[in-house]
Amino acid sequence: MPKLTNAQAGELARNVQLIVMDVDGVLTDGKIIISADGSETKNFDVKDGYGMAMAMFRGIRIAWISGRYSKVTDLRAAELGIDHVIQNCRDKHKALTGLCGEVNINLENVMFIGDDTIDLPAMKVAAISIAVADAHPAVIEAADWVTTNRGGNGAVREAIDLVLDQ
Repeated sequence: MPKLTNAQAGELARNVQLIVMDVDGVLTDGKIIISADGSETKNFDVKDGYGMAMAMFRGIRIAWISGRYSKVTDLRAAELGIDHVIQNCRDKHKALTGLCGEVNINLENVMFIGDDTIDLPAMKVAAISIAVADAHPAVIEAADWVTTNRGGNGAVREAIDLVLDQ
């Protein structure tokens, strides 16, 4: 599938009111460190956090949908003021459509950022689908646009800039 140019992706992003993303592999580098005491560590990129803060300041809603539960995800979401965090989710399409109904935003106004095959059903119904640079090949193939940055390394900020630069 041919990818959108930056200009074309930016044009689609003009109508985005809600940016939804996976967590592990998108907001993080996908590595999860579990210590002997059971505590968990993840790496989040501050540039992504600042991008989300700028988007929310401009009235764009942010939501996270993760396939697994993590207390670290809850902590980072609270720190950033992310109101909609859905964890331990196996059906991201259903979660996305339910979220859209809850916040009264049409799928035509949604950007979804993913990295693995569990994200594909949600990506297919969003107005614009973004894959991070190191996403699974099937996700890259299905995406409208692919970031140059890897997950957890500024990819979310890069996607958000498509929206903010409009």
